[in-house]
Amino acid sequence: FPMRAAPDTFVIGDFPQLRLIAWNRNPHDVITGEEAFDLYERNWRFVDAAAMLPRERAVVDRLTREYGHGILHV
Repeated sequence: FPMRAAPDTFVIGDFPQLRLIAWNRNPHDVITGEEAFDLYERNWRFVDAAAMLPRERAVVDRLTREYGHGILHV
């Protein structure tokens, strides 16, 4: 079951594409929304957007609005 994280923090392993791009980190690590956005943005070429779960897509969309000011530079 998903681990509980504080608001605007994310457990890497709770999001399959995030876990893929953060392969070198412990899947139980908790990261901030800003760190998650940075990982998605820098590693988008490795993300399989078509396979992304709706929940993860919603998180990426929210992070893009909050930290990317509406733009995911990929």
